[in-house]
Amino acid sequence: MREDALLSYRPHARPRTGRPGAHPGADVGSLGLFRNHAPFSRHPEARRIDLRASLRDPFGEIHVRRFEPRSVVNVYALVDLSASMGFTGRASKIALVEDICVAMARAAHRYGDAFGIIGADAHIRRDFQIRATRRRSLETEIEDLFRRSAPAGRSAAGLAEAAGLIAGRRKLVFILSDFRQPATVIDSLLASLVRHDVVPIVVGDSAEESDLPEWGLIEMQDLETGQSRVVFMRPALRRKWLDEAARRKSELRRLFLRYGRTPVIVADRLDIENLSRQLLEA
Repeated sequence: MREDALLSYRPHARPRTGRPGAHPGADVGSLGLFRNHAPFSRHPEARRIDLRASLRDPFGEIHVRRFEPRSVVNVYALVDLSASMGFTGRASKIALVEDICVAMARAAHRYGDAFGIIGADAHIRRDFQIRATRRRSLETEIEDLFRRSAPAGRSAAGLAEAAGLIAGRRKLVFILSDFRQPATVIDSLLASLVRHDVVPIVVGDSAEESDLPEWGLIEMQDLETGQSRVVFMRPALRRKWLDEAARRKSELRRLFLRYGRTPVIVADRLDIENLSRQLLEA
């Protein structure tokens, strides 16, 4: 990842923190970007009277200017540490997640936001946490965190437990996972985070599908359980597997949309410009 690459993101909801930052806030005040006009009778602030707007009013109403202060938001990355995240094909999934987290920490520092990480497999990983902070050393701390840990769990159900650790004021929460868990587990995760501004980031590897041969014996390993089996691949079976993968992607997208979330897709490598575009459009 280029050191000068800067990620862009934004919360969907206007934050209400009272601390100056980079995002349009929910509060209305006397500083910040111009928001709208309001009748003086409802907002009697003589210093904010707009003479030009008042003179244009055909009913003689006096208008005052209202501004929206910019605010900060606490940002969290929830990291799937189940064994399937250890897959390496075109690239390492977990290394890709690390790059994304470092890019987010760098962006949060630029915006003035606090950034934190919570990792989980079947349960919350106490050894894989950084509470939301603005420390300048955060990028190095993240790299050390990933260096010390490896994805090895049999599920990522513990991600839903993160809701208890980030309770309180609304936060911007990125879920970094390949989302290979059952739909019921993903549904429970999304339901646990409804109070927050959630962005699911689907981390994939094109080798999981494109490298399937038409014919031949292949050894398949279930990354969650570690069990292996030999499969005789043939065109009909290959098509069946690819159709199943497409169906699952479609179901996953419908599940996210049911919660009003558009999934962000990152596969094989981190393209900061593409990821920024998806995050701003999500």
